Amino acid sequence: MKFHQLFKASLHEPKKLAAFRLLSIGKVIQYIFVFIFLYTGVSFLQFVIGDQTLFQSSPELAEIGETIGFLIYPIAFVLQLVIITSYLFIRISIFAIIGVLLLKLLHRRGEFRFMWRTAAIAATLPILLTMAFEFVPSIQSYSLSIASLVHLLYVWRAAVYYPKQPR
Repeated sequence: MKFHQLFKASLHEPKKLAAFRLLSIGKVIQYIFVFIFLYTGVSFLQFVIGDQTLFQSSPELAEIGETIGFLIYPIAFVLQLVIITSYLFIRISIFAIIGVLLLKLLHRRGEFRFMWRTAAIAATLPILLTMAFEFVPSIQSYSLSIASLVHLLYVWRAAVYYPKQPR
């Protein structure tokens, strides 16, 4: 499947979202890394725009900024990339665990590896919401809760389409 097909289906087709459990793990990780780089780019852009206020807030930080000079930007980019990658993979894993519990409650068949793939593709809208909330300071304190609720809703809607357990 192509990226745009995955993207469109992940936003409004829960039946296909459940079917994405059969995608190869490489394709799913490739899909997630597109959003990791996008999220890192947005975060890095905010850092570049806001670094002047950050360094002016403390004389010690200003001194460190002058000492490191231009190297601060590649270091910041790599650190943001590592942090965002860790954050998203941990988040997807947590929602995959919740998804496995939902499968048990709904009497559906599925394993963690399948639910992880579904949770990864279902993370599309929550990731986009989280990035958008970065630019709205009044909602930032609720952004994690809202994005988590949306992610949970998508995982639940996909879990309904998993095959039923034999009785």
